[in-house]
Amino acid sequence: MEALTEVQQQLYDWLVEYIRENQHSPSIRQMMRAMGLKSPAPIQSRLEHLRNKGYIDWTEGKARTIRILKPMGIPILGAIAAGSVVESFTDSVEQLDFSSSLLRPGDYALRVRGDSMIDALIDDGDVVIMRPVPDPKALKNGTIVAARVNGDGTTLKYYHRKGNQVTLKPANRNYTPIEALATNVEVQGVLVGVWRGYSLFAS
Repeated sequence: MEALTEVQQQLYDWLVEYIRENQHSPSIRQMMRAMGLKSPAPIQSRLEHLRNKGYIDWTEGKARTIRILKPMGIPILGAIAAGSVVESFTDSVEQLDFSSSLLRPGDYALRVRGDSMIDALIDDGDVVIMRPVPDPKALKNGTIVAARVNGDGTTLKYYHRKGNQVTLKPANRNYTPIEALATNVEVQGVLVGVWRGYSLFAS
């Protein structure tokens, strides 16, 4: 799906939440209030963009018929180590069904290999939902991230940065933290969810 602008994403996220809570779509006036706008024209423009990009649809000539056309799943891009590091994959071989969740375009999933995050309730075989990071420098210490270290592989760990030094801390005392220069650590995503419903995976 085509990416959204910031204002389009803001309206889309609000629509998803409103429809989820109320089981019907809002009026143009409600959208104007929510977006802080005094004219319906910007709302109508954003709705048209959302429709053209495949995020929503509605029945012509009828009020409150906006429907969310969220993707039925997100790609599982491969495995991620929760032990040391392993090479991750780029080909999507499975699809994870999250049709009832508030996912964003660009979110992706990785299956965990290892138990270094077990004390964070992330176990071997779980699927973690990750969101790309626009600016790693804005990350708070203690955030769980998928990070590529020295170009060798990707691992799931707590992220801590002090100066030019990054420490990737496990949530299992049997594992040793990984320390590296910030220039050798590429943060590929932040954790937004964990899934264990294996029966929903497509074959």
